[in-house]
Amino acid sequence: MYTEKYLFDFTRQVFMKMGCPETDADMIARVFMAAEMRGLPSHGIIRIKDYYELWKSGRINVKPGVRIVHETPCTAVVDGDGAVGMVAASRSMEIAMEKAEKLGTGWVSTRNSNHYGIAGYYAMMALKKDMIGISMTNANPQVAPTLSVSPMLGTNPIAVAIPAGRHEPFVADFATTPIARGKLAVAEKKGEKVPFGYVQDREGMPSDNPAILKEGGSMLTLGGDYLHGSHKGYCLSAVVDILSAVCSGANFGPFVPPSVAYLPVKEKKVGEGTGHFFGAMRIDAFQKADVFKAKMDEWIETFRKARPVEGIESVLIPGDPERRKEQEIRRHGISVLPVIADELKQIAVELDVDFSVQ
Repeated sequence: MYTEKYLFDFTRQVFMKMGCPETDADMIARVFMAAEMRGLPSHGIIRIKDYYELWKSGRINVKPGVRIVHETPCTAVVDGDGAVGMVAASRSMEIAMEKAEKLGTGWVSTRNSNHYGIAGYYAMMALKKDMIGISMTNANPQVAPTLSVSPMLGTNPIAVAIPAGRHEPFVADFATTPIARGKLAVAEKKGEKVPFGYVQDREGMPSDNPAILKEGGSMLTLGGDYLHGSHKGYCLSAVVDILSAVCSGANFGPFVPPSVAYLPVKEKKVGEGTGHFFGAMRIDAFQKADVFKAKMDEWIETFRKARPVEGIESVLIPGDPERRKEQEIRRHGISVLPVIADELKQIAVELDVDFSVQ
């Protein structure tokens, strides 16, 4: 088991050795640790290797000039200059909040970025300012539209964070697929199968192989198949893609560059890099903050009173599982799969950074 501080310091050192300024490395490490602490290792340090390989292949800019390239009083398009996604995303969300402070709402679409970690981190940035936060991103195409075998979309997550009063905030953070790509990678490293309805083979037949993407297969949209509403997952994923890429001028759909170095970048481009979309809304733009929070408390209490099915203690509010996982991890530490620890050790050796396999 590792402590949060140990892995934070290691991650920070890795990105500084790659050439990131200290403030950027600090930000990147915070997002990685947020994923680990919230029980989302698929977006945690397992991804360090991906960034490291992208850096070695010259596909990320460790000293970017993130900038606004178009704006109105309440909107902006941000160019990430090929940055590590966390850097471009954090600055973009800050811009959305700055605009919301002045006008009540702020909206930012970001281009020329890379994979940005967990969507929920950026939505939750707004909570400290009594704002509702929204975050979404497109991703490299490994997901087939409903009734197709062609990988055209990413897992394209959506996150919404809403402050409350006495209660913990409402935090919905979910992929528009039944499983995140990183969780397939975790299952593969563990030697586990995945449930049918998550992926399909190159012919469109159901598969339980988490490595099927490497064999020409694809992921399915939320719902799994048409009978169970996969067309609705397809619609959600498409909305994320359009807001993140068409609005910003990033690559959309099948043209999004892969977030792993072993996959080649397509020759054809329809934009710049990966795209994100962020929103911030002051709750006092709708009601006085204390009134809004009291109503959210009432909403949360109402749904907690819903009768659970047999064997379940209580109905969950979005954000509950992650909070419970964080409490558990703070007690026991962060578990790292041996194969991932070995990968991190190899990176540490190559960059002359200390890392102990435990």
